Amino acid sequence: MERALLLFVRNPVRGKVKTRLAAGVGDDEALAIYGRMLEHARQTALAVDCHRFLFYSDVVERTDAFDNQAFRKYCQPSGDLGARMDYAFSLPFKMGGYKRVLIIGSDCPGLTPALVEEAFDALLTHDFVLGPSVDGGYYLLGMTRWQRSLFENKRWSTDSVLADTRRDIEAGGGRLFLLPELRDVDTVADWEALGRP
Repeated sequence: MERALLLFVRNPVRGKVKTRLAAGVGDDEALAIYGRMLEHARQTALAVDCHRFLFYSDVVERTDAFDNQAFRKYCQPSGDLGARMDYAFSLPFKMGGYKRVLIIGSDCPGLTPALVEEAFDALLTHDFVLGPSVDGGYYLLGMTRWQRSLFENKRWSTDSVLADTRRDIEAGGGRLFLLPELRDVDTVADWEALGRP
C-alpha cells in the first residue's frame, strides 16, 4: 500500500471544539455538530483503500469510534498548524513505501470518498494536490514527497493560506492539481450555508 491518509481531529470536549461556532449556537450544540462532522470524517476515511494515520489534538483515544486496527493513532505535537502538519507528513514518508500522502481535517462535510480518491489519482501525474476552501484555506493537501516549505511562513487560519501555498508550490516548479472548492464549518454562517447537514 503506497497511499496514506492523514486525518487531523480535535478531541470532542465541550467548550473546546468549534469555539467560533459555539459563540452562535452554544457549547452543547457546537459539540453535537462537531460529533456529526467527526463521524463523517471517519466514514469518509474508512471508505478509501489506504493506510490511515489519525492525529488527535490533545490525547490519543483508544476506545472511541475510530477502530484501533483501521487507524494508526498519534497525538499532534505542540506548535502552530504548520509544525503539526509537517510532523504528520514526516511519518509516512520517513517510514518509506508511501508515495502518495494526503491530509484532511474533520470540519468539511462536503468532502466525499470520491474526492479523496480523485486526490490520490491526481498524485499519479502531479506532485501536489490542493482542495481549496471558501475561506481562503484548504480542506485537503496531498504530495508525493515531503515538502517542509509548504508549512513554513504561513499565516494560519487566514484567507492567505491557499494563495501562499500555491505560490510556494509553483515557485518550486511543482505540478499542482486543484480539487473543487468546498466549505469548512467554522461559524454559524458556514453551518447555515451548508443547510445544516
